[in-house]
Amino acid sequence: MAISPVTQTDVTAVASNAAVTAVNKEATQSNPQPAAEDTVQISSAAQTALQEATETPAQTEKEARNGDLQAKELLAREAAAEEAKEPPVAKAQEAQGETVANLR
Repeated sequence: MAISPVTQTDVTAVASNAAVTAVNKEATQSNPQPAAEDTVQISSAAQTALQEATETPAQTEKEARNGDLQAKELLAREAAAEEAKEPPVAKAQEAQGETVANLR
């Protein structure tokens, strides 16, 4: 086996290759690829549904007073649900009170 002498040119070439590799690694790590971006189109019906779902009770009442049928229906459903929660005894007392008031 023969040993070949190492020259200054060989050492410089190896050092240069190592430096290029290190710079390439740094460039890859310091410049991350931007995340992929997606664009979403929401239909006007979906936008309207979202707006109605996030609307405040005050806004619903205002719209109902201005003739919005959907707002009127929502308020009617909420009133019916609230009435259904009321205990039967309270309903009877209320009806009885109305009857007495009507007789006066």
